[in-house]
Amino acid sequence: MSWLDSIGASLSDTGAVISFGNPQTELQAYADNAALIPLTQFGLIRFSGEETQAFLQGQLSSDIRALASDAVQYSSYSTPKGRMQASFLVIRRGDDYLLQVASEIQAAIQKRLAMFIMRSKTKACDANPELALIGLAGIHAKSIIEKAFGNIPSEMSVITQDQIQIIGLANARYQILLPQEMAAAVWQQLVALGATPAGASCWWLGEIQAGAPWITAATQEEFVPQMANLELIGGISFTKGCYPGQEIVARTQYLGKLKRRTYRMHVDSTDAKAGDDVFSPEMNGQASGKIMLAAPAPQGGMELLVVAQIASLEHGLHLGDVNGPLLHNLALPYAMN
Repeated sequence: MSWLDSIGASLSDTGAVISFGNPQTELQAYADNAALIPLTQFGLIRFSGEETQAFLQGQLSSDIRALASDAVQYSSYSTPKGRMQASFLVIRRGDDYLLQVASEIQAAIQKRLAMFIMRSKTKACDANPELALIGLAGIHAKSIIEKAFGNIPSEMSVITQDQIQIIGLANARYQILLPQEMAAAVWQQLVALGATPAGASCWWLGEIQAGAPWITAATQEEFVPQMANLELIGGISFTKGCYPGQEIVARTQYLGKLKRRTYRMHVDSTDAKAGDDVFSPEMNGQASGKIMLAAPAPQGGMELLVVAQIASLEHGLHLGDVNGPLLHNLALPYAMN
C-alpha cells in the first residue's frame, strides 16, 4: 500500500491530490494556519554520473555550476526557438541532480533530455518510485518545520537530516524530500504538530503568490523564459554559454524586445485554467495572453499567473473574451523591470 493510501487522499486520474474531503477548509488552513500537501503534481527526474553537471549546464537555462549542495535553483528547458518545454526546480541530492517538473510532462521531458546524453557519463531515471515530496505552506508552516526538524531553511536553501531534505521556498513554504518509506511517518508527525492535510490546489496557490512559473502540458512551447519572469528569480544565466534557445533568450534580453510579462491576478470566476486565453479591448479580437497557472482563492474566485502583453495591462484583461470577467492585478514578491 502506498503512503498516499494510508492518509486518505482523493486522487485525480493523473495522480494529483484533489483534496481530503473539504477543499474550502483546506484553503482556509493555507490562509490562516498551515496546509500539508502531498506534491504528487510534480515528478522527479534523477541525473547521476560524473558528467551530470556538465550535461545539464549545456541543456538548461540556469547556471548549474553555481548551484551549491545546500541550495535549489529554478531553471527551464527550451526549444531551439527559445520556447519553454519545461520549467524546473533543480535540487542536489548527494552527487546526483534532481529536476522537479510538472508530473504530466515528466516522461516526455525525461525522454527528450536522455536523447542528448549520447557519450556523456550521466544517466537519467525516474526518481518517483524512490522519493516522495511533501509541501507545507501557510503562516504557521515555519514554526511547524522548526518543531519537527529543529532547524529552518532560508529561502532557496536546503537543510539535510539523514535522508530527509527540507527546502525553503518563497512565501513561507517548505518542501520535504524524503524516501517513500519514510513519508507516512513524517506526514503523521506534521499533522500532529497542527498542519491540515490539503489538496494540490493549495500548493498551486502558493506558487502563484510567489510568482513561480511552472510549465504544464497546457502551456508547453508558449513562452520565452523572460515572459515567465524566470530571470527575476534566478532561473536564467546570461553568462554561462550555450544551451537550447540561448540565442533567442539573449537577444530578448539585450535588444529589449520583451513584449509580454507574467502577472499575478484575481478573477471573480471559478472556470479559469492553465492554457486559457485572456483578451484586451485594444487587441482587436486577438488574445493578449494566456493563463499559466490557476487556483481557487480563499476569498472566492481564482488567483492566476497570466502571461500577457505589457501594453494591454492599462486597458484591462478579460477571461475568455473582451466581455468576459475582468482580471484584477495583484502584487508579486519581486520587482518587475
